[in-house]
Amino acid sequence: MNKELHEMKYLAEKVADLKAKGLYRTLPVNQGACEPVLQLEDREVINLCSNNYLSLANDARLKEAAIKAIERYGVGAGAVRTIVGNQSIHEELEKALAEFKKVERCFIYQSGYDCNIGTIQAICDKDDLLISDQLNHASIIDGMRMVKATKQVYAHSNMEELEALLQAAQGKYHNIFIFTDGVFSMDGDLANLPKIVELAEKYGAFTYVDDAHGSGTMGSHGRGTVDHFNLHGRVDFVVGTLSKAIGVKGGYVACKEVSYQWLSHRARPVLFSTTLSPADTAAAKKAIEILAEDDSLQKQLWDNSRYIKEKLTALGFNTGHSETPITPVIIGDEAKTMRFSKALLERGVFVSAIVFPTVPAGTGRVRVMVQAKHTKEQLDKAVAIFAAVAKEMGIIS
Repeated sequence: MNKELHEMKYLAEKVADLKAKGLYRTLPVNQGACEPVLQLEDREVINLCSNNYLSLANDARLKEAAIKAIERYGVGAGAVRTIVGNQSIHEELEKALAEFKKVERCFIYQSGYDCNIGTIQAICDKDDLLISDQLNHASIIDGMRMVKATKQVYAHSNMEELEALLQAAQGKYHNIFIFTDGVFSMDGDLANLPKIVELAEKYGAFTYVDDAHGSGTMGSHGRGTVDHFNLHGRVDFVVGTLSKAIGVKGGYVACKEVSYQWLSHRARPVLFSTTLSPADTAAAKKAIEILAEDDSLQKQLWDNSRYIKEKLTALGFNTGHSETPITPVIIGDEAKTMRFSKALLERGVFVSAIVFPTVPAGTGRVRVMVQAKHTKEQLDKAVAIFAAVAKEMGIIS
């Protein structure tokens, strides 16, 4: 046996390089539910880094729905949908989502990432043009890479550049698609959806919005960015997640009936991987029912978001141009960002460092993500720790 070959020296060198640059990390272990305060490795810390916006991940109503689903349906779906079919709970979730999103159909996937990987390769062909915002999520980028089509990128939210690309493309491609996040996850700003839709309709392009961070946070009762801008019926594909504000796992594409029919025949993650478990499905359905009936959690989220954003900005932190509950605290240097995050955790605030390649080099940050159920006392304590650590490190004066 060639032992030297199997030592994976080329990967060991890459890991050593991460350590040398101060970018290596080990993941902490949460010993309980994803709550505003976590039991993280035998001590309590304030949780400011989860996407559990509405504090539904440990909600008693969702847990009860999941338990009942297990008792009726078991713990797994058994096979891919095209082999074993849908369980009735999957049909119920898709119907509830479609009604909530005000669309003809919703097609569920195992994750939000799978939504983009599966949908983009299914709806696009080699003779198409795929146009993407520069800061779109990695799953959109990866989905586009799977298609042998022409790809073009416009500078972030630059509508003049987008229009120039659309003008130049006229008559050259079978179909044109514009891909954008609804809420950009690293900066918290919104896509200019009204202008994107206007340009798409003017130049005959389809619109595709990944609204993972808008689902549950934006629009009436959390219906999303499309609802926020009152663009129902004018966006062709809207991706939503069930693993952030909804508090569970999975994703979906809100679309037309004919799009649903095509995806059921060509979306590879669904064709070749078992679907959502009954427990996940039932819990997600219960979350959608809660949002449809009551927007109090969404209002609590926004109140907490404004509160901490104002306090961090007043202290002199660079919080960017966020228009949503996402609050980036931009440090710049990647290694310094990692040290800042580590020091915060040592003092009792858990907020992860976001560095290259997740964000452009030189724009390292910690991303503050509050929940609806955070108390003002918890947020005040976190802000005080932010201030103390940042002053010690020379980030603020």
